[in-house]
Amino acid sequence: QVQVVESGGGLVQPGGSLRLSCAASGMIFSINAMGWYRQAPGKARESVAAITSGESTNYADSVKGRFTISRDNAKNTVYLQMASLKPEDTAVYYCNVRGLRSTLPPTEFNSWGQGTQVTVSS
Repeated sequence: QVQVVESGGGLVQPGGSLRLSCAASGMIFSINAMGWYRQAPGKARESVAAITSGESTNYADSVKGRFTISRDNAKNTVYLQMASLKPEDTAVYYCNVRGLRSTLPPTEFNSWGQGTQVTVSS
């Protein structure tokens, strides 16, 4: 089992900033990609940002230019720096991690965190 834990959510005013963290732990041999998803009330879960082992990044159009995804390979951690936050960014944010477990032979994993609430409101 690979564990994924998000943190950093909370209440922030419109225009404010917040940084989410996601730490993966367990028998990890390598991580291929890490990403952030979110689900707002009454809406489907959507991809927000992703980063590969090669540091290639992708962003949803709705957050491009405002959010930045980064990773710390030594800590198996991915971050989502959110700026210029809008009320429509309010959602539960989930972290997804894909890679290989350090089993013999290595096995694939695709793990999700429990989610962290982000609320943007005055």
